[in-house]
Amino acid sequence: MTDERELAALRYVAEYQFGAGAGTALFDPAESPTITRTGSGRPQQIHVDGDRLVSYGTDGRFTLGLEGGRRLAAAFDPPVGRVVVDDESEPFVRDGKNVFAKFVRGVDPAVRAGDEVVVEHVDGTLLAVGRAALDAGSIRDFETGMAVKVRSSVGPEE
Repeated sequence: MTDERELAALRYVAEYQFGAGAGTALFDPAESPTITRTGSGRPQQIHVDGDRLVSYGTDGRFTLGLEGGRRLAAAFDPPVGRVVVDDESEPFVRDGKNVFAKFVRGVDPAVRAGDEVVVEHVDGTLLAVGRAALDAGSIRDFETGMAVKVRSSVGPEE
């Protein structure tokens, strides 16, 4: 069980990292997240109903889980926080493979190298979450190189 003060602090970090509205999108005030902690008591992973929203790194930043990515994608209009791929790379990304710049069809212009991003198909379907390896301008301009290091993916279509 977490107290409201701790949740407010986590919302503050989310707002700083992902933008205005991210704190409430990730940590809905009507929910009671489960927080696993390090030996020192620092929050480490935050889950709701068994789904991982985020992990809280030692650098003070969140890494997204799939549920966290879903919530951010629902809270923000495209292209905010997104890297978009088409049919050619969709099965690979869905399978957990990294996203290469050559296959990116759209990217939030504010993405910087190291940012946590949501990877979507051009139809808006969530495929994965991960860390941008390049900034938005480089992702758009490069024909080679990794654009997103995929951390979690939705898995093969059923």
